[in-house]
Amino acid sequence: MTATLTVEGMSCGHCEQTVEDAVTELDGVTDASADEATDTLEIEGTPSLDAVRATVEAAGYEPA
Repeated sequence: MTATLTVEGMSCGHCEQTVEDAVTELDGVTDASADEATDTLEIEGTPSLDAVRATVEAAGYEPA
């Protein structure tokens, strides 16, 4: 499964890496790619989307 979420608050490559690192630690995530230019996070795998949103928020960003 591929899911794309809007993530507000990313402004640089470090922000992208922070979100990717946090989300890839979740069970069921096989890959994650954040893009600050489009404010998106693309996730591969079968994670709980609620868990993804909570993880993004815990990392300091705003999932939409």
